Formats: sequence, C-alpha cells, structure tokens
Amino acid sequence: MTTSGKKTSSTKVNSNPIGIFDSGLGGLTVTKRIFELLPSENVVYFGDTARYPYGPRSKNIIRRFSFQNVNFLLTQRVKFIVVACNTASALALKELKQNFDQPMIGVVEPGAKAAVKTTRNGKIGVIGTVGTVHSNAYQKSIHRLDRRLKVYSLPCPLFVSLAEEGYIKKKATYIIAWEYLRPLIKKGVDTLVLGCTHYPLLKNVISQTMGKEVKLIDSAEETAKEVKIFLERNELLRESNKPSFRSFFVSDIPDRFVEVGERFLKGKITRLKRINIEGY
Repeated sequence: MTTSGKKTSSTKVNSNPIGIFDSGLGGLTVTKRIFELLPSENVVYFGDTARYPYGPRSKNIIRRFSFQNVNFLLTQRVKFIVVACNTASALALKELKQNFDQPMIGVVEPGAKAAVKTTRNGKIGVIGTVGTVHSNAYQKSIHRLDRRLKVYSLPCPLFVSLAEEGYIKKKATYIIAWEYLRPLIKKGVDTLVLGCTHYPLLKNVISQTMGKEVKLIDSAEETAKEVKIFLERNELLRESNKPSFRSFFVSDIPDRFVEVGERFLKGKITRLKRINIEGY
C-alpha cells in the first residue's frame, strides 16, 4: 500500500479519528466497511455535497476541492485520511501526498491490487464515473503491477443515481446494467472493478448481469482492508471496545441526505453538521 507519514505509537494519536472524504454520499460505502473492520475507531466523514459531483469537473478544480477537504479533516485532528472518492483518488491523490505529511490512501490502488490478484484470464473490466474512466487511473495502477494484463474501462454514470434513489431491484436497473456492461461481457473479462463508491449498492444487479463466473472487486472493501493493515503495522489502532464518536460533516444538507446516507451505511446518522468548506 502506498501511503505517506511517519510511524508513531502515541496513545493520544491512537485515539484520534480516521478522516474520510468524498464528493458526496458514495464514500459512505467505504465508511461502512471501516466500521465493520475497525469497530473501535473514531471516524470523521466529510461529504462535499454542495459541489457534488466531482466526476465531470476539471483536474484543477478537483485538486482544489480535495486540498480544502483535507485541510478541514486536519482541523479534526485525524490520524489517517481516506480519499473515498474515485475521481479525487485518480486526479488529486498524488498532489495531496506531496503536500501533506498525514498518512492517506485513495480507493484506486487497493482495487487495482485486488483485481490483479483475482484475474485468471488476464482480462479486467473497470466501471466508474466519466472522470475516473478518462483518467485511466485504474489501468495505470494495474499495469504498474502487471503490464501483461488487458484492462477495459467503461463509464456507467446512471448507476450513481440508481444507487441513491434506491433502485436496487427495479427492472429498469437491470436493463441499464445490461446496456452498460454488455461490451465487457463480450470482451470476456473475468474480473470487474467497481470503480465508484456508489456501485457496491448495485453489486447484486451487476453480478447477475455479468454472470457468476466474473469476480467483482469492491474498492470500498479493499480500501478498508488496507486502512486496517496500515494502522496495525504502525501501532495506530485505538485501544477501546467501542468508538467514542462517529461524526458526519457536509458542505450542504440536501433533501433526504440522512435517509439516503443511512441506506448506504445500513445504520443511523446522528451527528451531522454543515460546514463552509470554502473557508478551508
């Protein structure tokens, strides 16, 4: 795993929260996995809902937004930062690591690493937002590990709206999934990376469409695993049976945020606050 920062075993630092940011709600799938794998950890989540989505925006804008998001999380004394946005991971993570000492990870590299380990026929599919796909971030990460592998990437923008609206078992969702995924089926991929943090909510639909022989890589799950490994290796795990807080911040509180967010988390959101992210 590629991270930055220095090892520390300070009890005070250990009790500090994990910071997570995303362009909106999607990063809550990563947050849910972190809750499951690291149930004792305090967590601060920031969703940039006022400026969502990041996918269609330019690299410079995404980079500026990402720097502001990190600056905010640092005010919360976070010990580790998760860039739980595929677009920000693809287009801003490198610059973030160059400018901040705090250890951090994105969601692209863990997903790419898992895909390389999983494929048997050397054909990997990647689905994500337009910004993530056009960045070729997954292809680059996969080819750094094994240049012999073939990577086929496709944007599936409607999946985001379907996930947020709860269209998990609707007939229309299966129709759209077939239209999107048919080219990857024809390519014969045996591994498919869910390169957007919304997509795990549609995992059953995607799996049924692709066929049971195709293995799905959940980047949210793989990222949570890498976070746990890093904290363990660097003696940063919190020594407690349960967290003392799990806080959620947004740059705007859109209608149904709590309803949709709790669907993503499969749990309650009780500490929610709006902040002016432009101030960071």
